[in-house]
Amino acid sequence: MVLATTTSVEDSGLLDALLPSFSEETGVRVQAVAVGSGAALRMGREGNADLLLTHAPSGEQELVEGGQVADRVPFMDNYFVIAGPRDDPAGVGAAASVADALRRVRETGAPWVSRGDDSGTHRKERALWRAAGLEAEVAGDSFTSTGSGMGLSLQVAGERRAYLLSDLGSFLAFRARTGLVALSRPEPDLRNVYSLMRVNPDRFPGRIHAEPARRLQAFFLRPDVQEQIREFGVESFGMPLFRPLHAEPPGEAARD
Repeated sequence: MVLATTTSVEDSGLLDALLPSFSEETGVRVQAVAVGSGAALRMGREGNADLLLTHAPSGEQELVEGGQVADRVPFMDNYFVIAGPRDDPAGVGAAASVADALRRVRETGAPWVSRGDDSGTHRKERALWRAAGLEAEVAGDSFTSTGSGMGLSLQVAGERRAYLLSDLGSFLAFRARTGLVALSRPEPDLRNVYSLMRVNPDRFPGRIHAEPARRLQAFFLRPDVQEQIREFGVESFGMPLFRPLHAEPPGEAARD
């Protein structure tokens, strides 16, 4: 079966930690195709994947409403971070809000790196610029669009001592290589929700591996696997990269 997944999850190493157990238990071989969420959603829209793992809520809802997917199940989250050079020349770390941080970047002419690839992160970035009353993309040497995944974009930002928006998991996974630091704080505008969507087999007769997709979706939601998600990254980074949404930590209700 084909799992179309956002590159941020692939770059984090989470799938390498989880999928071998699923295949061993079920005998189902999973081909994980790591692309931006926009490309993953197109794969679902065209019936070229069996299960989607994305973080682009508005695009996901379009597939639900269009009937291309059978369901949408949020199953984990984290936060986007605005990362930048340690000396923080734009003063992003002192910003009162995300909008204030972006205005500081633009007003100081500090360099900014964008994925520019219609990924979930890129869509979120454009929405944040618009909410700040600013153009998402500008001409000039201060703006770089990589047209690539999160890992490469982080490395480019590190080389150019630039700011960028990253998912938390990828930022932590590449932090030692980039020298960048997280300058934003968790806040509702930066929440990053990952969802699973089974492509609707009725829309693509004979093309969708519906039962393996159902089993993999159920695997990700299983309490023991949700606990693995909760612990993933703690040993390497001192903190989890993702928060499961279908498991309840002691004294705290899980969110949908």
